[in-house]
Amino acid sequence: MNDSPGWAAPGSPSDGQGPDAAQQPPADGSAPSKWSAEQPPPGQWSSPAAGQTPPRQPQQGTGWGSYPTPPGQQPAAPYAYGNPGGGWGGPPPASKPGVIPLRPLALGEILDGAVATLRGHWRSVLSVSLVIAALSQIALLAVQRLTMDSITVPDSSSADPAETLRTLRDALPLYGFDYYLEILGLVLLTALLAPVVSRAVLGQTSTPGDTLKAVRPLAPRMLGLTGLLLLGSLAAGMLPVLPGLLLGSAALTALGMLASFALLAWFYVTFALAPPALMLERGTPVAALKRSAKLVKGAWWRVFGISLLTWIMRTITATVIVMPFAGLSGLLAPGGFSSLIDGSATRDWTVLIITGIGAVVAATLTAPMQTGVTTLLYVDQRIRREALDLELARAAGVEGYGTTGTTSPTGG
Repeated sequence: MNDSPGWAAPGSPSDGQGPDAAQQPPADGSAPSKWSAEQPPPGQWSSPAAGQTPPRQPQQGTGWGSYPTPPGQQPAAPYAYGNPGGGWGGPPPASKPGVIPLRPLALGEILDGAVATLRGHWRSVLSVSLVIAALSQIALLAVQRLTMDSITVPDSSSADPAETLRTLRDALPLYGFDYYLEILGLVLLTALLAPVVSRAVLGQTSTPGDTLKAVRPLAPRMLGLTGLLLLGSLAAGMLPVLPGLLLGSAALTALGMLASFALLAWFYVTFALAPPALMLERGTPVAALKRSAKLVKGAWWRVFGISLLTWIMRTITATVIVMPFAGLSGLLAPGGFSSLIDGSATRDWTVLIITGIGAVVAATLTAPMQTGVTTLLYVDQRIRREALDLELARAAGVEGYGTTGTTSPTGG
């Protein structure tokens, strides 16, 4: 694990391998898994209350919360967490070598960890985010300028359902391209920044050169995974809507749009952890998709809720950032602010460039928040199900972590 910025896929309960499997050499003669034998039984890592860590089973000869006994001394009497005199007073603080404590994470800790990663590793994060945002916006501007001439905005006071449906059909390629371009950018950004987040979790520094070195060997697999996710999201979003558009039925189209939203939500959440799984476990694209589905299983609503909340926060922040650029574009537009309302300003290159610059700035600053939360959700799910905190503590050099019935007292 120390020889890579992430963590190789261990034998784990969620993969159908118990703790005994970690101690037995594989039948094919390959190197045994580096996964710790000190794993809890399946189901023990349930969601704890805020600020609490599920207790580990004590080792032979030690009591709950006891620490290693120095040579030549009698072992101390066992005591309860947080209260040597007895009684349950809560667990001691978990070790925190980096941006998160090494235990199952609460919502606030995931959000704080994503912000701390951006603040502490801003050179690596913003450089990658800026490149992705700029390339995405250039592609969007080109398609927007080519397609806006063919879109006719109907008069809202006299438009009939057929005319509205025709306008929707004409605008669908542009809005669809915008949506899927954002998905593509988030997938690539999540994969590219996963090594940065992994170093932040371990309390290690990260530079753009380190990020490039970690990503370069996995670039073909990363592009393959991006292609699979894009094709899957296209199928989930477009197939339910096609019958209504082809038949010209507004009711069928509306029903198809509702179905496509549900399918897209399921698809996104189920495979949201695939990019960090690919980069940190260094498997194949198909293996990363399966790994994400296993980690999300049983926690779909939790992953969905945290991802949705992060998206709302990111959207609000991006809107605030874009507003000054939109105001400037309205002042410089040929028809003033009225041209922004009727849509004619979207055909002017000055307006498109100014709003595009605002969109690049907003995406550069806010997209890493979403991708950081996704990677930390991956880490959190593995801590809950596979006791990944043991492996993280060893990689971070936390001495004595996991060897007794409590976390290391040196952690903060």
